Amino acid sequence: MQKDSSSEAESENPLPEDRSGASPDGDLPDGEHPASVTDEVAEDPVVEEEENEEPSVEEQVAEWRERAIRSAADLENFRKRMEREKGEARRYANQSLLEELLPVLDNFHMGLEAASADAESMIFRGMEMVKKQLDDFLSGQGVEEVSAEGEMFDPAIHEAVSQEDCEASPEGSVLKVIRRGYRMGDRLLRPANVVVSRTPQSEKPAEEMEEES
Repeated sequence: MQKDSSSEAESENPLPEDRSGASPDGDLPDGEHPASVTDEVAEDPVVEEEENEEPSVEEQVAEWRERAIRSAADLENFRKRMEREKGEARRYANQSLLEELLPVLDNFHMGLEAASADAESMIFRGMEMVKKQLDDFLSGQGVEEVSAEGEMFDPAIHEAVSQEDCEASPEGSVLKVIRRGYRMGDRLLRPANVVVSRTPQSEKPAEEMEEES
């Protein structure tokens, strides 16, 4: 009788159902596949450490040394540029004043040429002394006269006002200076007004002209 009661209890308590969805034969349900090996394998910690590895102390020191050298070079270039600009500002500070002085020099030279007719006069000698002082002053300011007479015409420093036929001088050479030119260092204060030579045009003899007519 005891055996019958135990069998009845087992029949009343059925076994729990398998909720995994697997068939009794061990197959997965339709639409499901086994997990791949790559999904199951965790990321390699060594690769992460290499990617996140910070530069060494030697590399950081080298980088900061390079930055310091570059900054020092930039600072030195800036200092030199500022010194050059200050020097140019001091050198050309009187440029406008000297440009206004040039017409006065022109009038002085015309008076000196007129006084040179009597080279023994006290007026001419006094003007010669003043001319020397003016030349010394201009030289101290870095001003020099533009060379012109006898030179080849240069449009950068010469301004041609006329041309004259001349067989003795090559074409394009400066025959005469009408007004002096001046420069201050690398800057041109005023070009020189000059007369430029040209080759005379050959004239045909009168007989040839009559024959052609």
